[in-house]
Amino acid sequence: MSKRIREVLGVYGKYFLITVVLLFLPTYQVVAKDFLTIGFSMSLTGTYAPGALGQMEAYMLWQDIVNKQGGIFVKKYEKRLPVKFVYYDDKSEAHTAVRVYEKLITEDKVDLLLSPYGTTIHFAITPITEKYKVPLIGSTAASIKLREIKAKYFWFITSCIPDRQMQALVDLLDYLKIRSVAIFYAQELFPRENLEFLEPYLKKRGFKVLLKKDFPLGAPDLATPLAEVKAKKPEAFIALCYPADSFTITAQAQEVGFDPGFLFELVGPATTAFWQKFGRATEGITTMGHWSPKAKWPGARDFFEAYIKKFQKRPDYLNSVLAYTSCQILQTAIEEVGDIDWEKLANYISTHEFQTINGPIKFSGSENIRTPGMILQWQKGELEIVWPRATATAEVLYPKPRWP
Repeated sequence: MSKRIREVLGVYGKYFLITVVLLFLPTYQVVAKDFLTIGFSMSLTGTYAPGALGQMEAYMLWQDIVNKQGGIFVKKYEKRLPVKFVYYDDKSEAHTAVRVYEKLITEDKVDLLLSPYGTTIHFAITPITEKYKVPLIGSTAASIKLREIKAKYFWFITSCIPDRQMQALVDLLDYLKIRSVAIFYAQELFPRENLEFLEPYLKKRGFKVLLKKDFPLGAPDLATPLAEVKAKKPEAFIALCYPADSFTITAQAQEVGFDPGFLFELVGPATTAFWQKFGRATEGITTMGHWSPKAKWPGARDFFEAYIKKFQKRPDYLNSVLAYTSCQILQTAIEEVGDIDWEKLANYISTHEFQTINGPIKFSGSENIRTPGMILQWQKGELEIVWPRATATAEVLYPKPRWP
């Protein structure tokens, strides 16, 4: 074979090799997608069910609004993708929720996740989201332990973190010149954490704690200890409780004639059912929360009106708002990233500020550092922000009016 022929074959051989390689390389075409599947567990039954209702309804409202717009625009697919929920009842059980989230990720293979209800269940599923590296924006959960877990794929949007929340409460009590308090607390993670900070704050400010009692979560009868508190005549009564307990305490305090000038119930009074149950008796009751439709946050009033239109009732000013806000953040991240890639979404959520119905939100680690701790109070059938004064929608009402 002549030198020239070998040169020609060498050149064409290279082209042949390149052609063969290209033919057998995988083609990276975007797989067609018609909708986004978003999974979660919810406490549809069990102890947490009363509080979880507002969260579930907020999820459904967000899904309706998004899907009426054609879905969430995802640049990767060059179209809007409607949202399809995949959810299961966790029965207010942490171990059941853990199994549900494992199933959602490994068997149902959902695209994304939304959070369950309550602090205890949030923390129970955190190892699952970290294991599979799925971004999850927590909603109805607050704990100082979120600073310890160092989660990379889990964020908490509420400012009702026990140290910040109890600081706001004690500041308000001090502002009102209240000097004596009595405390009830449920034997549950979140109430106990609040107590851990409440007591030293009260001591530092010189308050007298006339009585402190614990009770089991969901206790059906608290009349006897409430009568004991009544005998102590505290200026303020602080109940670190969950929704079911707030109903029991409010009803039985009236039954035994205990009518403190200041009444704070941790979780419960912000639920829609609370006003439906107690009506005028809610006047002056305070609770934790950091939202009002009167606040000057884009979309706050629109959310309020859309919720009433869909469910014929007002939203829960805490759980419904937190749930809807978590959906807003997830939607914004998807639209800005243009993809549902978990790692890309996690990086975006960790590093950007979000404009929501609850104002601007930005995370440092897992914690929202932009929303201050606030106190809500029932006034004339409305929940008003009464503390701090910089975000207040109304002046605080003190003393609380007598039971009707």
